[in-house]
Amino acid sequence: MNRILAGALGALLLAASGIFWWQGRAADRAPSIPTRLALEAAATADAEELPNSDAGDAVGPGLPEANEQSREQKRYDRLDKNRDSHITRTEMLSPRVKDFRRLDIDGNNLLTFDEWSVATDNRFKAADRNGDGWLSREEFATTKQEPQKNPACKCK
Repeated sequence: MNRILAGALGALLLAASGIFWWQGRAADRAPSIPTRLALEAAATADAEELPNSDAGDAVGPGLPEANEQSREQKRYDRLDKNRDSHITRTEMLSPRVKDFRRLDIDGNNLLTFDEWSVATDNRFKAADRNGDGWLSREEFATTKQEPQKNPACKCK
């Protein structure tokens, strides 16, 4: 028991001395305020000694013209189909309609769980080769998706 207490006390003393040593080294490395002021004054003096140059009639490439519409304006205009400066619920949902129609197999404008999960259900049926209603480890291994292949760069 005494050894444990002595070891814990020794570890605390080592940690405390390390912290004090670290803080002392950090204080030695920090430049003092007069040093900073002297550096700023030297930089200002050097800047005054630099020669001035006159561009004269030199013409260079100008800055690119700023686009009139910001990203938010473009995004707003994509949804505002009739350009009345109001986005209706129908306009807001219009990008999703195509995906909904693809999933709504029976066309009744109601999406059932079976219609929503048709891709997973088809993948399960394809993997269940013996038709017993469950997947063995070998059958499940066939459901692994192929990694996305990045298209080759067409930089020419």
